[in-house]
Amino acid sequence: MTGVVRVESGQEVMLYDPLHTSNFSTLWFEPSYWASVDGLTGSAHGRGNTWFFKVQSRTYALRHYRRGGLAARVSSDQYFYINEARTRPVREFYLNLKLRQIGLPVPLPVAVRVQRDGFSYRGDLITEQIAHAKTLAESLAMAQLPIADWSALGQMLARFHAVGLYHADLNAHNVLLDLKSKFWLIDFDRCALRKPGLWQDANLVRLRHSILKICDGLSLPLFNENLWAALLTGYRT
Repeated sequence: MTGVVRVESGQEVMLYDPLHTSNFSTLWFEPSYWASVDGLTGSAHGRGNTWFFKVQSRTYALRHYRRGGLAARVSSDQYFYINEARTRPVREFYLNLKLRQIGLPVPLPVAVRVQRDGFSYRGDLITEQIAHAKTLAESLAMAQLPIADWSALGQMLARFHAVGLYHADLNAHNVLLDLKSKFWLIDFDRCALRKPGLWQDANLVRLRHSILKICDGLSLPLFNENLWAALLTGYRT
C-alpha cells in the first residue's frame, strides 16, 4: 500500500508509516530503549507482551508476539517462516491498516518488525494508543455500563461484521471504551475478512462468555440479560 516504507537489514524487515513516526529506527521495538530514555508509560500482559511509550505528544502500544497454548511449550515467541507476507505481524499490520482506511474504529498501525532466524521468526507490532481508553473488562469492573453503551457496542460490532471482519479473539479485553463513550476494537492477530456466515454468531457468543466470566468474579451484578438484549438490538439495527 502507498505510504508504507519497507526497510530490510540482514534477517530483519521493518514496515512503517513515515507520516506517524519521528526519527524512526529499530530501537522503537525495544522496551529497554524506552525505559532508558524514560519513555515507557505502562504495560499490559495478554497473549503477547504490550508496552506503552510516548514520543513527543503521541503515545504508542508495542506488542511482542507470543505463542499460547501447547505451542508455547516448544517456543514462547518463535513462528515457522514461510514468507514475509504470511507472517502474523505483517498480516495484522495490513489488515489493521485496511480497516482504518475504510473508517472503522481501530488504532492506527504505525510499524511492524519481523526478525528471521533460519526457518523461524519473531515479530513485533506498534500501533497508536487510544487516548484515555479502558478495556471493556476494566470498565465492567468499575461500574455497570448504561444501556446506551451496550447498544452502541452492538452497533460497532455490526460495522465490523458488515465488512466481513472475523475477529479470532473477540473478548472484553480487546474492546476499548474511551472518555467520549466511543468503542474501539483491537488485536487483529489471526483475524481475516470473510463472507457472512455462522462465524458472526460465534463471535458474539465468544464475547458474551468473556463478559460473563469477568462479571462472575465481581461482587455486584454489573451485567444482565436486558443489557445483552440492548447489545443485540444495536447489532441488528
